[in-house]
Amino acid sequence: MSISLSSLILLPIWINMAQIQQGGPDEKEKTTALKDLLSRIDLDELMKKDEPPLDFPDTLEGFEYAFNEKGQLRHIKTGEPFVFNYREDLHRWNQKRYEALGEVDATESEPKSFIFMSEDALTNPQKLMVLIHGSGVVRAGQWARRLIINEDLDSGTQIPFIKRAVAEGYGVIVLNPNENYIEVEKPKIHVQSSSDSSDEPAEKRERKDKVSKETKKRRDFYEKYRNPQREKEMMQLYIRENGSPEEHAVYVWDHFIAQAAAENVFFVAHSYGGLAFVELMIQREADVKNKVTAVALTDSVHNVWHQEAGKTIREWMRENCCNWVSSSEPLDTSVESMLPDCPRVSAGTDRHELTSWKSFPSIFKFFTEASEAKTSSLKPAVTRRSHRIKHEEL
Repeated sequence: MSISLSSLILLPIWINMAQIQQGGPDEKEKTTALKDLLSRIDLDELMKKDEPPLDFPDTLEGFEYAFNEKGQLRHIKTGEPFVFNYREDLHRWNQKRYEALGEVDATESEPKSFIFMSEDALTNPQKLMVLIHGSGVVRAGQWARRLIINEDLDSGTQIPFIKRAVAEGYGVIVLNPNENYIEVEKPKIHVQSSSDSSDEPAEKRERKDKVSKETKKRRDFYEKYRNPQREKEMMQLYIRENGSPEEHAVYVWDHFIAQAAAENVFFVAHSYGGLAFVELMIQREADVKNKVTAVALTDSVHNVWHQEAGKTIREWMRENCCNWVSSSEPLDTSVESMLPDCPRVSAGTDRHELTSWKSFPSIFKFFTEASEAKTSSLKPAVTRRSHRIKHEEL
């Protein structure tokens, strides 16, 4: 077993010091001198001796690591997870290697995603609006493809929200939570025929190869007939730290929203986007509470019980969130809820995909009231409650 240089040097020093301390009063001067010597020893410098240079690669390939189809970091040759103690008894060097790996950004060949941002999204000192769509086939900037195709862009996309937000002085960030992986053609594995290395006569081998090729040809034809759209076998490569809508929300928060200058951040989250926001709160509770002023959910599918949201999160949601749900009741009418979280009001439609568009004017009013309430040190819930009472009276 190897022993580090620091152990070799310090061990005899401490032994000698123990021996000196056992001596009489006349040894005090020697003890003082020894203590002075110890104080001058730079442990960091001792650890650097015999240490390899801190010259690390700047790509994952250089570290001999890559992300597999499940989005897991694995060694290219061994398939094993990351090993911290790459060199025994060199903790400082291992730590620097670990930090260097963490600084590596996406490579040209690595799957990537994207988001949309207004020019002032990170610099606007006042307001930032974050838009999150639901699950399924929709992509960044869309609420529902069905509405885009069968009705219009206003109801099916986030364009009206973006335009009005910009007009009212908001910075805007549009999330892209459904782009979690890319599909690539699965590499073909060529298996060498065992007959190539056998002692069979050439004529017999040729006959076997011919039968094998004909069998493969029939199988390929059958597969194409059974599924004509599937001409190539594909595999999924997950995007690092964005392998799910929940991961995407946390990633964008950490790298963009948390860095934004805006004093007031507002979320609009539809359907599964509401679940992603609640998961973000669970993982970044203190930061979200400190930065987010109000949250507008539209027919959110979150569940504070299943997601195990704590009491403090539920209380914060009751005061700072509102969920416009599908209902045949008039817009903003209070709707009873079985969950102890944010208030639920009618979106003025019983169609799930239309809830964001139908609640559009109420959401901006809600944000304005929440901002004013924060400025005047009042709770947004009081303003919402009075607004619903007036509506019900009408």
